[in-house]
Amino acid sequence: MNQTFDLSTLESTIEVAKVAAKRYRELTGKPLGITGEVGEVLAAKLLGLKLAGARQTGYDAIGSDGNRVQIKSRCILPDSKSGQRLGTIRLDREWDSVVLILLDDVFEPIAIYEADRTKVEKELRRPGSKARNQRGSLSVNKFKSIGKLRWQREENQPA
Repeated sequence: MNQTFDLSTLESTIEVAKVAAKRYRELTGKPLGITGEVGEVLAAKLLGLKLAGARQTGYDAIGSDGNRVQIKSRCILPDSKSGQRLGTIRLDREWDSVVLILLDDVFEPIAIYEADRTKVEKELRRPGSKARNQRGSLSVNKFKSIGKLRWQREENQPA
């Protein structure tokens, strides 16, 4: 499946979804569960990626260089615990790099980090952690330490 999506057709829908998700969290104290989808669209827009079709195995977007990019998203809330983890990164799938987009409490991007497959694979295979070795999960802080900052919101830029 090589279908890609035009970001301009998704942006207005994502903006509406962000408002709904924020309101849902205010009313229930729980997330609506759209962080991944919002993060994918925002990361693709900010990094100039083309989103892959739905259910593409292993990657979420394609770079202008053909790089297959897996996108992970995390909302960092004011009361977030340190030690948040990324979702599972599967080494048995096709991808070239992983992008982590950090979002604030209203789903606006804070920063984007990227790590290539070699670095991610090396960290996931490093002995000592069940979460890392068996579940393919890295902490946000570990990912930031092995990745490189690709985009960051300016401090005086409104969310």
